[in-house]
Order: sequence, then structure tokens, then C-alpha cells
Amino acid sequence: MARSKMPRPSLVPQLTALILEQIRDGRFEPGQHLPSQVLADNLKVSRAPINAALKELERSGIVRSEPNRGYFLADDVDGRIGTGHAVALATDGEDDIYWLIAEDRLAGRLSDRMSEAELMRLYDIPRNRLIKSLYRIAEEGWIERLPGNGWEFRPMLTSRDAYVKAYQFRAAIEAEALRQPDFAIDGAGFAAARAEQAFIVAEGHRTMSRAEIFKANSTFHEMVVACSGNDFFLESVRRVNRLRRLIEYRVTLDRSRLPAQSREHLMILDLIASGQREAAAVFMRQHILGASAIKSPHVG
Repeated sequence: MARSKMPRPSLVPQLTALILEQIRDGRFEPGQHLPSQVLADNLKVSRAPINAALKELERSGIVRSEPNRGYFLADDVDGRIGTGHAVALATDGEDDIYWLIAEDRLAGRLSDRMSEAELMRLYDIPRNRLIKSLYRIAEEGWIERLPGNGWEFRPMLTSRDAYVKAYQFRAAIEAEALRQPDFAIDGAGFAAARAEQAFIVAEGHRTMSRAEIFKANSTFHEMVVACSGNDFFLESVRRVNRLRRLIEYRVTLDRSRLPAQSREHLMILDLIASGQREAAAVFMRQHILGASAIKSPHVG
């Protein structure tokens, strides 16, 4: 039986978001030709999902197509993507309103306190759809419901300086967690982490959503810290992870380093499993500070 040529549904929204982010970063000039083969080579995918992503961008007027010539960036593209909620494309195939709220909050376009009525007007959506997104955000810890119909955003990391200091804190705490006398390997946790990180290396760095990648990697670090047996260490790391969630969504748009990051995670597991906890602690600190050095220039 011939294999289907249709692009995987989960991949197209991610590629749409990646192309949109490149447009926002000014990598293309208004009116510029967008060769699908060049985009496919840069993003290491085939042309089929790239063309599907460009078709999505065309529907929102961000690109235009010309017969026998391909796709071109719209001449007035700046006006079309100038606001966070103007285009419901920066999604990972899950919940477009969630991602628009995340982008607007990170960009400072939303007040600390918002009513449901204000959010419904802003995003032009019915209450039931808004509530679904807000409850997802609440579960992740960056918004909480107020009495009545109000919501309050919780503090998040927004500056490069705060981002770097959060990584410095994590490096100190997570390395020390590995040195605790009560440290005990979680067999099931290690097995699950190995499988997930191996999947990221093999395929997940291309197909997983930003939220899935953040969850997989924060879960890995929290699982290792939990093995220390010190609940104070674990709660501290969880709190920092909640604070950095939104800013990580932005830097995760560059997926090129994800396989190397996951290989380092696997190496940490190997060192711990072989009884080399001090070496694992030293490597954990290098791993976290190295990630900070790579990602922090893209923050702010």
C-alpha cells in the first residue's frame, strides 16, 4: 500500500508558528519570496508540511501566493502581525486562545487583572471557549481566579537579568540535590524520563509542541530533584519552572539545540545510575548554566 503524502496534522501548526516567528523577527522583508524548499531545508522537514503552513499564513493574509511562482510575504505584513491577537497562528495545534494570551501577557499587553468580559471582547470569543483556556492556564500556575468573574496573572520572568538569575539558582539547587545523603533513584521516573528524552532526540524536537517540550524537560529536572528526598528543594525548582514557562515558550522556537539538550539529560541519568552522583552534580550545573548562556541572549 502506498504511503500517504499528506503532512502530519501535528506538524503543520508548529511549522506555521516557527515561520511566523521568523517573520516577526524581521528575517524576511515585506514582499519577499518565501521558497518552500529553502524553508523546508532550514527547518529540516519536507516541502509538504511547509506548503501547508504557508497556506495557513495565506488564509490570514500574512503571505500571498502567485500562480507558478509560490508564496510571498505580504507587503503590509507589519500591520497584520503587529498585535498578539490579530492572528491566531502562533499555536502548537492545541488551543490558539491559550497561545495568544501567553504571547500578549509576555509582551505586556494584558493587565495584571482582567475580567472575563474584557478578555471575551479582546479575543472575540464566547465565554465557554475562554474559560477552557483560562482553566488550562490556572492549572499551569500563571493565573488565578478572583471572586466573581475576574482573573489575576501571577508574576512571571520577563527580563533577561531575571532569567539568568533563575538559571543560576537552578544550577545551585539542582546540583546540590544530587549530593543529598537521602538521594534515592526513582526507577519508574528514570525509565519514563529515558523514554521521553530519547523520543525528543529521535523525533520529538520536530513534532512536539512548545508546551509538551517544556513539560518534558521541566518534569525531568523536577524528577531528579525529587530523588533528593528534600521537599524544599523540589518546591523551589517547581516555583522557578512556573515563573519561566512563558519566556521558555519563546526561546523554544529555536529547536536546533533540543537533541543535544536531551542527550545531556540522558547522560545525567547514566551518571546517576552508575553511582557517579558527584560527577552528575558537576555536569548538571554545567548543563543548566550552558543552557542559560545559549538562550538568555534571545530573551528580552
